[in-house]
Amino acid sequence: MTARRHHLPPLWLMALGLVAVAVNLRTAMASVPPVVASIGADLGLSNAALGALTALPVLCMGVFAPLAQRVAIRIGAAGAIEVSVVCVAVGLALRFGGGQAWLLYVATFVAGVGIAIGGTLLPGLVKELFPPERAGLVTGLYMLAMMGGAGASSALSVPLQGWLGSWQASLGSWSLLGVVGALAWIPVWRGHTRHRAAHPVVVTAARLPWTHLTAWLIAAYLAVQSIEFYSSLAWLSPTYAARGWDPTHAGYLLSAFTAAQLVSGLLAPALTDRVHDRRILLVAASLLGLIGQAGLWLAPGALPWAWAVVLGLGQGAAFALGLVLMVDYAATPSASARLAGMAFLFSYGLASLGPATMGAVRDATGGFDAVWMSLTLLMFGQLAVAFLLRPGLRKVH
Repeated sequence: MTARRHHLPPLWLMALGLVAVAVNLRTAMASVPPVVASIGADLGLSNAALGALTALPVLCMGVFAPLAQRVAIRIGAAGAIEVSVVCVAVGLALRFGGGQAWLLYVATFVAGVGIAIGGTLLPGLVKELFPPERAGLVTGLYMLAMMGGAGASSALSVPLQGWLGSWQASLGSWSLLGVVGALAWIPVWRGHTRHRAAHPVVVTAARLPWTHLTAWLIAAYLAVQSIEFYSSLAWLSPTYAARGWDPTHAGYLLSAFTAAQLVSGLLAPALTDRVHDRRILLVAASLLGLIGQAGLWLAPGALPWAWAVVLGLGQGAAFALGLVLMVDYAATPSASARLAGMAFLFSYGLASLGPATMGAVRDATGGFDAVWMSLTLLMFGQLAVAFLLRPGLRKVH
């Protein structure tokens, strides 16, 4: 292993670069909801159009997930990730000009392409660059950085709006994280390029497993989970702003939702080493999500912080377990990549409709009760699919 690693930077430097990139993978989405009222008032956008600001990166994550592997074949996975974080930085910087609605959506699209490429390729690169005994720790750092970036951006968007003078400056300021990520990744990119030159591997694109039943079950599970998550991300903070909360505190509530995912997102994969039947964990995560959604629907004023935390625990565990499923039900690493490409294309493609659809529901009903009712009922679909993901299903080859 040491002989094959001499072209790569030290492990600590690669881990630092990984964290610096991963922290950018949710800021484009999580920074918007706390200031969505200001955006709508300034640009005259409907709730459906505002929901699209969260939905567009999710759509990109689905559409460009299968293409990420092709980019990696041409320029290397590390090179593709450098391109991805530059796209995020450029997209977020363009938000400084968000006073024009069309430019705000273009900026969001550019950032979304970067998020799609980075989010698809980073997990596989972790397996390639780091020793097996460190892969779990590094994956935990990756998840921690990604969710931490989301929590920080949702908590600080409103304060930054006040400090910098506008929501455009608040959203655009997160491009600095992208610049830091791009600079921190350069040593990893250069080292990986030398590593590939010294140890060439022929990689070819393979077809996605569209005819495989197990792949469809996993894609369906991730689709429902993603709709639930991104709809909650988009509308949790505006729900309580509409109930009269100070926008800053509504942003803190979204941060509590995100912080809870840090805990369950790290804990759930660790439990898979002890729990062979994944349905136990999948159902438990879905039940937590159901309780949180139902609380926000039926008793939004009673225990809002508790509902946000419980929902976050359920969503964080559900997403992390979905990533585990793509390893469990794949026979080889390349099969796992193909399964991920298909699952992300299908699930994120559908999930991109969630925030805008829930925004349209809010426009049609004049309130958020119907939004949380819809998401609560949808959670029963996640529960149903979870029960079907039994051990022994045919693996993707």
